[in-house]
Amino acid sequence: MNKNNFEKKDWIILSVIIFIALIFRLYKIDIPLADYHSWRQVDTAAVARNFVRGGFDLLHPRYDDVSRVQSGLDNPQGYRFVEFPIYNAIFGYVYKIFPVTSLEITGRLVSVIFSLIVIAVIYYLALKESHRGVAIFAGISYAVLPFFVFFSRVILPDTPALSFAMIAIYFLYLFTLTKNHYLEFIFFILSSLMFATALLVKPMTAFYGLVIIYLYHRKYSFGFLKKFSFYLYLVITALPFLLWREYIKSYPEGIPYSDWLIMIVNTYQGKQNIFFRPAFFRWIFFERINNLILGGYLIFLFILGIIVKPKKYFFHILLLSATIYLFVFQGGNVQHEYYQVMILPPLAIFIGMGAYHLISNGKTFLHPVITYLTIMLIFALSFFFSYFTVRNYYNYPSDLLQIAKIANALTKDTDRIITDRTGDTTLLYLMDRKGSPAVFMEPEELKKLGYNYLLTQNMDYLKKLKLEYEVVFENNNFGLLKL
Repeated sequence: MNKNNFEKKDWIILSVIIFIALIFRLYKIDIPLADYHSWRQVDTAAVARNFVRGGFDLLHPRYDDVSRVQSGLDNPQGYRFVEFPIYNAIFGYVYKIFPVTSLEITGRLVSVIFSLIVIAVIYYLALKESHRGVAIFAGISYAVLPFFVFFSRVILPDTPALSFAMIAIYFLYLFTLTKNHYLEFIFFILSSLMFATALLVKPMTAFYGLVIIYLYHRKYSFGFLKKFSFYLYLVITALPFLLWREYIKSYPEGIPYSDWLIMIVNTYQGKQNIFFRPAFFRWIFFERINNLILGGYLIFLFILGIIVKPKKYFFHILLLSATIYLFVFQGGNVQHEYYQVMILPPLAIFIGMGAYHLISNGKTFLHPVITYLTIMLIFALSFFFSYFTVRNYYNYPSDLLQIAKIANALTKDTDRIITDRTGDTTLLYLMDRKGSPAVFMEPEELKKLGYNYLLTQNMDYLKKLKLEYEVVFENNNFGLLKL
Protein backbone atom coordinates (compact mmCIF):
# COMPACT_ATOMS: atom_id res chain seq x y z
CA MET A 1 0.00 0.00 0.00
CA ASN A 2 1.40 3.37 -1.04
CA LYS A 3 1.31 5.75 1.88
CA ASN A 4 1.13 8.67 -0.57
CA ASN A 5 -2.20 7.61 -2.10
CA PHE A 6 -5.28 9.55 -1.05
CA GLU A 7 -7.42 6.74 0.33
CA LYS A 8 -10.84 6.35 1.92
CA LYS A 9 -9.43 6.87 5.40
CA ASP A 10 -7.99 10.19 4.25
CA TRP A 11 -11.49 11.36 3.36
CA ILE A 12 -12.55 10.46 6.89
CA ILE A 13 -9.52 12.10 8.55
CA LEU A 14 -9.82 15.24 6.46
CA SER A 15 -13.56 15.47 7.12
CA VAL A 16 -12.93 15.32 10.86
CA ILE A 17 -10.23 18.01 10.65
CA ILE A 18 -12.48 20.27 8.56
CA PHE A 19 -15.38 19.73 10.97
CA ILE A 20 -13.16 20.70 13.91
CA ALA A 21 -11.92 23.74 11.97
CA LEU A 22 -15.49 24.79 11.21
CA ILE A 23 -16.52 24.54 14.88
CA PHE A 24 -13.58 26.70 15.95
CA ARG A 25 -14.38 29.30 13.27
CA LEU A 26 -18.00 29.64 14.33
CA TYR A 27 -16.87 31.12 17.66
CA LYS A 28 -18.49 34.57 17.97
CA ILE A 29 -19.39 34.53 14.29
CA ASP A 30 -22.32 36.85 14.99
CA ILE A 31 -20.55 39.69 16.82
CA PRO A 32 -20.84 43.21 15.37
CA LEU A 33 -18.31 44.21 12.76
CA ALA A 34 -16.24 46.22 15.24
CA ASP A 35 -13.68 43.61 16.27
CA TYR A 36 -9.94 43.65 15.58
CA HIS A 37 -8.92 45.37 12.33
CA SER A 38 -12.52 46.48 11.93
CA TRP A 39 -11.39 49.55 9.97
CA ARG A 40 -10.22 47.27 7.15
CA GLN A 41 -13.06 44.80 7.50
CA VAL A 42 -15.80 47.43 7.23
CA ASP A 43 -14.27 48.84 4.06
CA THR A 44 -14.51 45.37 2.52
CA ALA A 45 -18.04 44.83 3.84
CA ALA A 46 -19.19 48.29 2.69
CA VAL A 47 -18.32 47.42 -0.91
CA ALA A 48 -20.44 44.29 -0.65
CA ARG A 49 -23.30 46.20 1.01
CA ASN A 50 -23.30 48.74 -1.80
CA PHE A 51 -23.31 45.92 -4.35
CA VAL A 52 -26.41 44.48 -2.71
CA ARG A 53 -28.19 47.84 -2.71
CA GLY A 54 -27.05 49.38 -5.97
CA GLY A 55 -26.16 46.49 -8.24
CA PHE A 56 -23.06 44.38 -8.74
CA ASP A 57 -20.94 46.80 -10.73
CA LEU A 58 -17.53 45.22 -10.14
CA LEU A 59 -15.78 47.91 -12.16
CA HIS A 60 -16.98 50.66 -9.80
CA PRO A 61 -16.75 49.36 -6.21
CA ARG A 62 -17.83 51.91 -3.60
CA TYR A 63 -17.56 52.16 0.16
CA ASP A 64 -18.62 54.64 2.87
CA ASP A 65 -15.63 56.99 2.88
CA VAL A 66 -16.30 59.86 0.44
CA SER A 67 -13.48 62.06 1.74
CA ARG A 68 -9.92 62.65 0.63
CA VAL A 69 -8.45 60.96 3.72
CA GLN A 70 -7.38 57.69 2.04
CA SER A 71 -6.00 58.99 -1.26
CA GLY A 72 -5.46 62.73 -0.77
CA LEU A 73 -8.03 63.47 -3.50
CA ASP A 74 -11.72 64.27 -3.14
CA ASN A 75 -13.70 61.07 -3.59
CA PRO A 76 -17.40 62.10 -3.66
CA GLN A 77 -18.46 58.78 -5.25
CA GLY A 78 -16.71 56.76 -2.53
CA TYR A 79 -14.71 54.67 -4.99
CA ARG A 80 -12.69 51.85 -3.47
CA PHE A 81 -10.03 50.58 -5.86
CA VAL A 82 -7.78 48.18 -3.98
CA GLU A 83 -8.37 44.51 -4.78
CA PHE A 84 -10.70 43.53 -7.61
CA PRO A 85 -13.94 42.99 -5.65
CA ILE A 86 -14.50 39.29 -6.33
CA TYR A 87 -14.72 38.33 -2.66
CA ASN A 88 -17.03 41.26 -1.90
CA ALA A 89 -19.28 40.27 -4.80
CA ILE A 90 -19.35 36.61 -3.75
CA PHE A 91 -20.60 37.14 -0.22
CA GLY A 92 -22.78 40.08 -1.26
CA TYR A 93 -24.48 37.89 -3.86
CA VAL A 94 -24.83 34.98 -1.44
CA TYR A 95 -26.48 37.33 1.04
CA LYS A 96 -28.82 38.74 -1.59
CA ILE A 97 -29.92 35.25 -2.69
CA PHE A 98 -30.03 33.74 0.81
CA PRO A 99 -30.69 36.58 3.30
CA VAL A 100 -31.06 34.19 6.23
CA THR A 101 -28.30 35.88 8.24
CA SER A 102 -26.78 39.35 8.28
CA LEU A 103 -24.39 40.47 5.57
CA GLU A 104 -21.57 40.42 8.12
CA ILE A 105 -22.18 36.81 9.15
CA THR A 106 -22.42 35.82 5.48
CA GLY A 107 -19.09 37.48 4.77
CA ARG A 108 -17.45 35.67 7.66
CA LEU A 109 -18.92 32.32 6.63
CA VAL A 110 -17.63 32.76 3.08
CA SER A 111 -14.15 33.44 4.51
CA VAL A 112 -14.49 30.32 6.66
CA ILE A 113 -15.32 28.17 3.62
CA PHE A 114 -12.28 29.49 1.78
CA SER A 115 -10.09 28.66 4.81
CA LEU A 116 -11.45 25.10 4.87
CA ILE A 117 -10.40 24.76 1.23
CA VAL A 118 -6.88 25.83 2.22
CA ILE A 119 -6.83 23.10 4.89
CA ALA A 120 -7.94 20.49 2.34
CA VAL A 121 -5.22 21.49 -0.12
CA ILE A 122 -2.57 21.49 2.61
CA TYR A 123 -3.63 18.02 3.71
CA TYR A 124 -3.52 16.65 0.17
CA LEU A 125 -0.13 18.17 -0.68
CA ALA A 126 1.41 17.09 2.63
CA LEU A 127 0.13 13.54 2.09
CA LYS A 128 1.44 13.32 -1.46
CA GLU A 129 4.78 14.96 -0.79
CA SER A 130 5.55 13.50 2.62
CA HIS A 131 3.36 11.32 4.81
CA ARG A 132 -0.12 11.02 6.25
CA GLY A 133 1.21 11.97 9.68
CA VAL A 134 2.54 15.25 8.29
CA ALA A 135 -0.80 15.91 6.64
CA ILE A 136 -2.70 15.33 9.88
CA PHE A 137 -0.49 17.57 12.01
CA ALA A 138 -0.42 20.30 9.34
CA GLY A 139 -4.19 20.19 8.95
CA ILE A 140 -4.83 20.27 12.68
CA SER A 141 -2.42 23.19 13.08
CA TYR A 142 -4.28 25.26 10.50
CA ALA A 143 -7.61 24.14 11.93
CA VAL A 144 -7.20 25.08 15.60
CA LEU A 145 -4.32 27.48 16.27
CA PRO A 146 -5.94 30.75 17.45
CA PHE A 147 -4.26 33.13 15.00
CA PHE A 148 -5.15 30.84 12.08
CA VAL A 149 -8.74 30.62 13.32
CA PHE A 150 -9.37 34.34 13.82
CA PHE A 151 -7.99 35.44 10.47
CA SER A 152 -9.89 32.63 8.74
CA ARG A 153 -13.23 34.24 9.69
CA VAL A 154 -12.65 37.95 9.21
CA ILE A 155 -14.16 39.96 6.35
CA LEU A 156 -10.90 40.49 4.51
CA PRO A 157 -9.78 39.36 1.03
CA ASP A 158 -6.60 37.70 2.32
CA THR A 159 -7.94 34.21 3.09
CA PRO A 160 -10.03 34.00 -0.14
CA ALA A 161 -6.99 35.11 -2.16
CA LEU A 162 -4.78 32.57 -0.39
CA SER A 163 -7.40 29.91 -1.08
CA PHE A 164 -7.45 30.71 -4.80
CA ALA A 165 -3.64 30.54 -4.85
CA MET A 166 -3.59 27.18 -3.06
CA ILE A 167 -6.23 25.80 -5.44
CA ALA A 168 -4.07 26.96 -8.35
CA ILE A 169 -1.06 25.16 -6.86
CA TYR A 170 -3.21 22.05 -6.31
CA PHE A 171 -4.36 21.88 -9.93
CA LEU A 172 -0.87 22.52 -11.28
CA TYR A 173 0.38 19.79 -8.95
CA LEU A 174 -2.12 17.43 -10.59
CA PHE A 175 -0.91 18.75 -13.94
CA THR A 176 2.61 17.54 -13.11
CA LEU A 177 1.37 14.07 -12.14
CA THR A 178 -0.77 13.19 -15.13
CA LYS A 179 0.34 12.11 -18.59
CA ASN A 180 -3.14 12.30 -20.03
CA HIS A 181 -3.13 15.26 -22.44
CA TYR A 182 -6.83 15.98 -21.92
CA LEU A 183 -6.41 16.09 -18.12
CA GLU A 184 -3.24 18.16 -18.52
CA PHE A 185 -5.23 20.76 -20.43
CA ILE A 186 -8.05 20.78 -17.85
CA PHE A 187 -5.66 21.12 -14.90
CA PHE A 188 -3.65 23.78 -16.71
CA ILE A 189 -6.70 25.92 -17.42
CA LEU A 190 -8.12 25.54 -13.92
CA SER A 191 -4.78 26.37 -12.30
CA SER A 192 -4.09 29.44 -14.43
CA LEU A 193 -7.61 30.80 -13.93
CA MET A 194 -7.41 30.28 -10.17
CA PHE A 195 -4.03 31.99 -9.94
CA ALA A 196 -5.30 34.87 -12.07
CA THR A 197 -8.20 35.22 -9.63
CA ALA A 198 -5.83 35.11 -6.66
CA LEU A 199 -3.78 37.96 -8.12
CA LEU A 200 -6.89 40.05 -8.69
CA VAL A 201 -8.14 39.51 -5.15
CA LYS A 202 -4.74 40.05 -3.51
CA PRO A 203 -1.65 40.84 -5.63
CA MET A 204 0.67 39.55 -2.86
CA THR A 205 -0.21 35.99 -3.91
CA ALA A 206 2.17 36.60 -6.81
CA PHE A 207 5.00 35.41 -4.56
CA TYR A 208 3.59 31.89 -4.76
CA GLY A 209 4.40 32.11 -8.45
CA LEU A 210 7.77 30.72 -7.41
CA VAL A 211 5.95 27.47 -6.54
CA ILE A 212 4.36 27.50 -10.00
CA ILE A 213 7.80 27.78 -11.60
CA TYR A 214 9.13 24.98 -9.41
CA LEU A 215 6.29 22.66 -10.43
CA TYR A 216 6.92 23.37 -14.09
CA HIS A 217 10.60 22.64 -13.55
CA ARG A 218 9.77 19.39 -11.79
CA LYS A 219 7.67 18.21 -14.72
CA TYR A 220 9.92 19.32 -17.57
CA SER A 221 13.27 20.12 -15.92
CA PHE A 222 14.78 23.22 -17.54
CA GLY A 223 12.92 22.29 -20.69
CA PHE A 224 9.93 24.17 -19.24
CA LEU A 225 11.55 27.36 -20.56
CA LYS A 226 10.82 26.05 -24.07
CA LYS A 227 7.23 25.14 -23.29
CA PHE A 228 4.56 27.35 -24.81
CA SER A 229 2.17 26.41 -22.00
CA PHE A 230 4.47 28.00 -19.41
CA TYR A 231 4.37 31.39 -21.11
CA LEU A 232 0.66 31.02 -21.76
CA TYR A 233 0.22 30.40 -18.03
CA LEU A 234 2.04 33.65 -17.28
CA VAL A 235 -0.13 35.58 -19.72
CA ILE A 236 -3.40 34.13 -18.43
CA THR A 237 -2.51 34.88 -14.82
CA ALA A 238 -0.88 38.29 -15.22
CA LEU A 239 -3.01 39.92 -17.94
CA PRO A 240 -6.25 40.39 -15.92
CA PHE A 241 -4.28 41.94 -13.05
CA LEU A 242 -2.36 44.29 -15.37
CA LEU A 243 -5.56 45.35 -17.11
CA TRP A 244 -7.18 46.03 -13.73
CA ARG A 245 -4.24 48.11 -12.53
CA GLU A 246 -4.28 50.09 -15.76
CA TYR A 247 -8.03 50.62 -15.52
CA ILE A 248 -8.03 51.98 -11.96
CA LYS A 249 -5.52 54.68 -12.91
CA SER A 250 -8.56 56.55 -14.24
CA TYR A 251 -9.88 56.75 -10.66
CA PRO A 252 -6.90 57.96 -8.59
CA GLU A 253 -9.26 59.32 -5.92
CA GLY A 254 -10.28 55.75 -5.11
CA ILE A 255 -6.74 54.37 -4.70
CA PRO A 256 -5.45 54.59 -1.09
CA TYR A 257 -1.84 55.37 -0.30
CA SER A 258 0.27 52.21 -0.53
CA ASP A 259 3.89 53.36 -0.81
CA TRP A 260 4.39 52.70 2.91
CA LEU A 261 3.82 48.94 2.55
CA ILE A 262 7.46 48.20 1.72
CA MET A 263 9.40 50.00 4.42
CA ILE A 264 7.30 52.39 6.54
CA VAL A 265 5.29 51.87 9.74
CA ASN A 266 3.24 54.34 11.77
CA THR A 267 4.32 54.66 15.39
CA TYR A 268 3.55 57.03 18.26
CA GLN A 269 6.65 58.93 17.08
CA GLY A 270 5.29 59.24 13.55
CA LYS A 271 6.29 57.35 10.43
CA GLN A 272 9.42 55.24 10.81
CA ASN A 273 11.55 53.42 8.26
CA ILE A 274 11.75 49.77 9.32
CA PHE A 275 13.30 48.28 6.19
CA PHE A 276 15.82 45.61 7.31
CA ARG A 277 16.11 47.31 10.68
CA PRO A 278 16.44 45.17 13.85
CA ALA A 279 12.87 46.11 14.77
CA PHE A 280 11.58 44.36 11.64
CA PHE A 281 13.23 41.06 12.58
CA ARG A 282 12.07 41.34 16.18
CA TRP A 283 8.47 42.12 15.28
CA ILE A 284 8.04 39.56 12.49
CA PHE A 285 10.12 36.59 13.56
CA PHE A 286 9.90 36.88 17.34
CA GLU A 287 6.73 38.79 18.29
CA ARG A 288 4.51 37.64 15.41
CA ILE A 289 5.64 34.24 14.13
CA ASN A 290 7.18 32.89 17.33
CA ASN A 291 4.90 34.33 20.01
CA LEU A 292 1.61 35.29 18.41
CA ILE A 293 1.13 32.77 15.59
CA LEU A 294 3.00 29.74 16.97
CA GLY A 295 2.50 30.46 20.66
CA GLY A 296 6.20 30.16 21.47
CA TYR A 297 6.69 26.41 21.79
CA LEU A 298 5.66 25.31 18.30
CA ILE A 299 8.66 27.15 16.90
CA PHE A 300 10.66 24.09 17.93
CA LEU A 301 8.61 21.79 15.68
CA PHE A 302 8.60 24.37 12.90
CA ILE A 303 12.40 24.71 12.85
CA LEU A 304 12.82 20.95 13.14
CA GLY A 305 10.56 20.52 10.11
CA ILE A 306 12.74 22.90 8.12
CA ILE A 307 16.12 21.36 8.94
CA VAL A 308 15.11 17.71 8.50
CA LYS A 309 16.45 16.74 5.09
CA PRO A 310 13.52 16.08 2.75
CA LYS A 311 13.32 13.82 -0.28
CA LYS A 312 11.68 16.65 -2.21
CA TYR A 313 11.98 20.40 -1.78
CA PHE A 314 8.45 21.39 -2.77
CA PHE A 315 7.55 22.69 0.70
CA HIS A 316 10.83 24.53 1.07
CA ILE A 317 10.00 26.43 -2.13
CA LEU A 318 6.60 27.24 -0.59
CA LEU A 319 8.36 28.54 2.51
CA LEU A 320 10.86 30.49 0.40
CA SER A 321 7.96 32.19 -1.42
CA ALA A 322 6.44 33.24 1.90
CA THR A 323 9.80 34.46 3.23
CA ILE A 324 10.46 36.61 0.16
CA TYR A 325 7.00 38.11 0.61
CA LEU A 326 7.84 39.02 4.21
CA PHE A 327 11.06 40.72 3.20
CA VAL A 328 9.50 42.69 0.34
CA PHE A 329 6.47 44.05 2.23
CA GLN A 330 8.18 44.74 5.54
CA GLY A 331 6.13 47.82 6.37
CA GLY A 332 2.78 46.15 5.76
CA ASN A 333 3.72 43.00 7.65
CA VAL A 334 4.92 44.88 10.72
CA GLN A 335 2.00 47.34 10.69
CA HIS A 336 -0.83 44.82 10.32
CA GLU A 337 -1.09 41.25 11.57
CA TYR A 338 -3.46 40.17 8.80
CA TYR A 339 -0.62 40.50 6.30
CA GLN A 340 0.77 37.29 7.81
CA VAL A 341 -2.21 35.31 6.50
CA MET A 342 -0.17 34.72 3.34
CA ILE A 343 2.54 32.79 5.21
CA LEU A 344 0.26 30.47 7.19
CA PRO A 345 0.28 27.39 4.86
CA PRO A 346 4.06 26.78 5.04
CA LEU A 347 4.01 27.41 8.80
CA ALA A 348 1.38 24.70 9.28
CA ILE A 349 3.13 22.29 6.93
CA PHE A 350 6.53 22.55 8.62
CA ILE A 351 4.93 22.18 12.04
CA GLY A 352 3.48 18.94 10.68
CA MET A 353 6.85 17.84 9.33
CA GLY A 354 8.57 18.54 12.63
CA ALA A 355 5.93 16.71 14.67
CA TYR A 356 5.97 13.68 12.39
CA HIS A 357 9.77 13.52 12.47
CA LEU A 358 9.69 13.25 16.25
CA ILE A 359 7.14 10.44 16.10
CA SER A 360 8.79 8.52 13.27
CA ASN A 361 12.13 8.61 15.09
CA GLY A 362 10.71 7.75 18.50
CA LYS A 363 13.36 5.12 19.18
CA THR A 364 15.98 7.86 19.25
CA PHE A 365 14.37 9.38 22.34
CA LEU A 366 13.67 8.09 25.84
CA HIS A 367 10.34 6.40 25.14
CA PRO A 368 7.62 6.75 22.47
CA VAL A 369 5.07 7.66 25.14
CA ILE A 370 7.27 10.54 26.27
CA THR A 371 7.57 11.70 22.65
CA TYR A 372 3.80 11.72 22.18
CA LEU A 373 3.23 13.50 25.46
CA THR A 374 5.87 16.08 24.58
CA ILE A 375 4.19 16.84 21.25
CA MET A 376 0.79 17.13 22.92
CA LEU A 377 2.24 19.44 25.56
CA ILE A 378 3.91 21.62 22.92
CA PHE A 379 0.63 22.00 21.02
CA ALA A 380 -1.36 22.67 24.20
CA LEU A 381 1.02 25.30 25.57
CA SER A 382 1.34 27.01 22.20
CA PHE A 383 -2.43 27.07 21.76
CA PHE A 384 -3.04 28.71 25.11
CA PHE A 385 -0.20 31.24 24.89
CA SER A 386 -1.44 32.32 21.46
CA TYR A 387 -5.05 32.31 22.62
CA PHE A 388 -4.36 34.67 25.52
CA THR A 389 -3.52 37.35 22.94
CA VAL A 390 -5.87 36.43 20.09
CA ARG A 391 -8.94 36.20 22.36
CA ASN A 392 -8.84 39.99 22.64
CA TYR A 393 -9.23 40.28 18.87
CA TYR A 394 -12.89 39.27 19.25
CA ASN A 395 -13.62 42.16 21.60
CA TYR A 396 -15.39 45.28 20.38
CA PRO A 397 -16.29 48.64 21.98
CA SER A 398 -19.97 48.46 22.92
CA ASP A 399 -20.16 52.24 23.18
CA LEU A 400 -19.41 52.48 19.45
CA LEU A 401 -22.55 50.47 18.70
CA GLN A 402 -24.64 52.78 20.87
CA ILE A 403 -23.19 55.86 19.19
CA ALA A 404 -23.95 54.41 15.78
CA LYS A 405 -27.52 53.56 16.76
CA ILE A 406 -28.22 57.08 18.03
CA ALA A 407 -26.61 58.79 15.03
CA ASN A 408 -28.50 56.56 12.64
CA ALA A 409 -31.81 57.44 14.30
CA LEU A 410 -31.15 61.20 14.25
CA THR A 411 -29.92 61.50 10.65
CA LYS A 412 -31.23 60.65 7.19
CA ASP A 413 -29.84 58.07 4.80
CA THR A 414 -28.62 60.80 2.49
CA ASP A 415 -26.81 62.78 5.19
CA ARG A 416 -23.03 62.83 5.14
CA ILE A 417 -21.30 62.65 8.50
CA ILE A 418 -17.78 63.50 9.61
CA THR A 419 -16.30 61.48 12.47
CA ASP A 420 -13.06 62.26 14.28
CA ARG A 421 -11.81 58.68 14.08
CA THR A 422 -8.41 59.49 12.51
CA GLY A 423 -9.18 57.49 9.38
CA ASP A 424 -11.07 54.58 10.99
CA THR A 425 -14.28 54.00 8.99
CA THR A 426 -15.84 51.58 11.52
CA LEU A 427 -18.29 54.11 12.88
CA LEU A 428 -19.38 55.20 9.41
CA TYR A 429 -20.18 51.59 8.56
CA LEU A 430 -22.04 50.96 11.80
CA MET A 431 -24.08 54.16 11.31
CA ASP A 432 -24.74 53.12 7.72
CA ARG A 433 -23.85 56.59 6.51
CA LYS A 434 -21.48 58.05 3.94
CA GLY A 435 -18.95 60.56 5.15
CA SER A 436 -15.42 61.12 6.34
CA PRO A 437 -13.54 59.16 9.03
CA ALA A 438 -11.47 62.22 9.95
CA VAL A 439 -11.83 65.99 10.28
CA PHE A 440 -9.47 66.84 7.44
CA MET A 441 -10.30 70.57 7.25
CA GLU A 442 -12.25 73.22 9.13
CA PRO A 443 -15.94 72.43 9.74
CA GLU A 444 -17.13 75.41 7.68
CA GLU A 445 -15.14 74.17 4.68
CA LEU A 446 -16.52 70.68 5.20
CA LYS A 447 -20.03 72.12 5.21
CA LYS A 448 -19.35 73.67 1.79
CA LEU A 449 -18.29 70.22 0.52
CA GLY A 450 -21.72 68.84 1.39
CA TYR A 451 -21.21 67.34 4.83
CA ASN A 452 -24.27 67.66 7.08
CA TYR A 453 -23.14 66.54 10.55
CA LEU A 454 -19.99 66.26 12.61
CA LEU A 455 -19.70 63.58 15.29
CA THR A 456 -16.94 63.87 17.85
CA GLN A 457 -15.91 62.04 21.00
CA ASN A 458 -13.44 64.78 21.88
CA MET A 459 -15.24 66.71 24.60
CA ASP A 460 -12.90 69.71 24.42
CA TYR A 461 -13.42 69.94 20.67
CA LEU A 462 -17.16 69.61 21.22
CA LYS A 463 -17.21 72.59 23.60
CA LYS A 464 -15.51 74.71 20.96
CA LEU A 465 -17.88 73.61 18.19
CA LYS A 466 -20.99 74.23 20.32
CA LEU A 467 -20.29 77.96 20.09
CA GLU A 468 -20.91 77.91 16.35
CA TYR A 469 -23.04 74.89 15.49
CA GLU A 470 -26.32 73.37 16.64
CA VAL A 471 -26.01 70.39 18.95
CA VAL A 472 -28.34 67.62 17.84
CA PHE A 473 -27.32 65.19 20.57
CA GLU A 474 -24.83 65.19 23.43
CA ASN A 475 -23.93 62.92 26.30
CA ASN A 476 -20.80 62.08 28.25
CA ASN A 477 -19.44 60.00 25.39
CA PHE A 478 -19.96 61.99 22.20
CA GLY A 479 -21.66 64.90 20.52
CA LEU A 480 -23.48 65.19 17.18
CA LEU A 481 -23.59 68.63 15.61
CA LYS A 482 -25.43 69.92 12.57
CA LEU A 483 -23.20 71.91 10.25
